[in-house]
Amino acid sequence: MSVSITMMPPHDRSLQTLLYLLQLFLSRALTILQPPAHIPTLVPHAPTPLTRSHFSARTQLDFTTHCNSSCFNTHEEALSDKLAFETLYSDGSRTLTTVDVEDDPDDFVPPLNRPRRRRIRRQIYGADGRFDIKGDNFLLDYPFSTAVRISTGCTGVLVSQVHVLTAAHCVHDGKDYVKGARKLKVGFLINPVVNSTNPELSSPKKPLVRWVRVKRTRVPKGWIQGPQEVSMDFDYALLELRWPHRRPFMRLSVAPSSDNLAGKRIHFSGFDSDRPGELVYRFCPVEEESKDLIYQHCDARPGASGSGVYGRVWDDILEKWERKVIGIFSGHQWLEIDGENRDYNVAVRITPLKFAQICYWVHGNRLDCVHG
Repeated sequence: MSVSITMMPPHDRSLQTLLYLLQLFLSRALTILQPPAHIPTLVPHAPTPLTRSHFSARTQLDFTTHCNSSCFNTHEEALSDKLAFETLYSDGSRTLTTVDVEDDPDDFVPPLNRPRRRRIRRQIYGADGRFDIKGDNFLLDYPFSTAVRISTGCTGVLVSQVHVLTAAHCVHDGKDYVKGARKLKVGFLINPVVNSTNPELSSPKKPLVRWVRVKRTRVPKGWIQGPQEVSMDFDYALLELRWPHRRPFMRLSVAPSSDNLAGKRIHFSGFDSDRPGELVYRFCPVEEESKDLIYQHCDARPGASGSGVYGRVWDDILEKWERKVIGIFSGHQWLEIDGENRDYNVAVRITPLKFAQICYWVHGNRLDCVHG
């Protein structure tokens, strides 16, 4: 069998190459020229002691909310009250820290697209697009190694050597802390081969989990005091471990418009309840976005709540695309638009104000929280 190859004239090939390079340059230039998000400054006041928690709430892994078109409207009220936060300590005591916001910018509001008409099954959309992460070469490698289990049944993501970001509803129901938050732990996957003298016998086994106690938990007041429809905007919490984990972690970033994400895609890995003991990875395009939420149809099941949602974001300092956490997977939301219910899986986006708050929780000062 002969193969025929048609050669382009040299001048046509040169023109095609020039057009390609021009397109590549323009696309990179537009990305780099996007102004960096202005990060406001949070000024915390002295913590106020609160009564001890009753730990009376039940963990809600299948978190679902309902909302209408108002979810796509910008809320103009001051956010300083919602950015106040509670700190729960391992002995059961807790405090409230109020904050002032300096240099509060007009919070980033991406172009708002009205949800398109579609009817799709809840949580798993069409063919299941999730992937089980297995094997030494993947499970304990970055970025999958940044996903950790939360003892209440959720997932979290490592964002520093001692901090884990997760969903607020995994530790607090909006009124009280869940029962499991009293002795909260974070689970790190460990390959069973490392812990066995006979690798041949241990290789088929599922990864083991090493549990580490949580020193303190921080939850924004916007989650605790708001009605369910609004509080989903603040469905995030930060856990501080008792000692460093010494594993790679993923950096935080202010969530850009989805048009400025590589491939307009988001990714996250979690411990979905229908695949016990397995780490499950998925990715999908962003479908809609509001000021505080990212709407998408990534396949997910209960247990994935609290997963770190990340995308490839352009890093001006490193001059390359970097994986960064831009949101926290929250759950499922029914949107009532024009009298029709439409369902989405939803992630809480990290806005400049939320970045400033979480960054302060991580670093304990304002100086390290000026870039997002």
